Amino acid sequence: MAGKGITKTVWGHGRQLASIGRFLVGFRTFNRTGQVGDGREAAARNYVLANASAGDPDSVLVTMDEFARTRSMLVNVGDEKGLLLDAAVRKAEPKLALELGTYCGYSAVRIGRLLPSGARLVSVEFSAANAEVARAIIAHAGLADQVSVVVGTIGDGGETMHRLALDHGFDSGAVDLIFLDHAKAAYLADLKTILAAGWLHTGTLVVADNVRVPGVPDYLAYMKAQEGTTWRTAEHDTHVEYQSIVKDLVLESEYLG
Repeated sequence: MAGKGITKTVWGHGRQLASIGRFLVGFRTFNRTGQVGDGREAAARNYVLANASAGDPDSVLVTMDEFARTRSMLVNVGDEKGLLLDAAVRKAEPKLALELGTYCGYSAVRIGRLLPSGARLVSVEFSAANAEVARAIIAHAGLADQVSVVVGTIGDGGETMHRLALDHGFDSGAVDLIFLDHAKAAYLADLKTILAAGWLHTGTLVVADNVRVPGVPDYLAYMKAQEGTTWRTAEHDTHVEYQSIVKDLVLESEYLG
């Protein structure tokens, strides 16, 4: 039995390394389309629907972590950094939360399962294919009433901002929590657009993933420059998702008004 377990573990690691290799090969495709190009996103959805308990967000998260570790790497926030996100959600107790970068819906499920009664999360995703995958996973987790996925980008000339305001109640001081995990080059510009719209209030929390890898130097420099005036930021040293060698950095920034 022990031999079988070791064989299974080695096989799982081999599949994971192969998956990482395919991701690196498909990186340009991912940057352009939001998907790696080998079908892993749809495969993750199918795996969740087949193996996670319906209506159980924690079962969905465990199942997605299992898929990402043993089958195909997913660019989710993951379980280690996910604990930092959980803590921010609990701290903010948001009535209205905004996520930029849905991907397959992992972090939307993490946030959605911790929302107070009556609260909502709106997640913005530029890939319609990813949005379809995420909606299926969110619905399987039993969170479709609390979590909405909007296809678009903050930087599309105002169209998505208009839809968020008109259809989802985004207004002056309405946003309690933002999670940034989309195109890294857009973090700072999108945050400034949201700031200019007046949607934040004193105490709004903004959590930013992947600040070290692949890196968001302009966003990090902005938060350092604004420390104690517009923002108060905590830096959380952590690791890139689903491994323990490559280090990453998550920023948790409180808006000071």
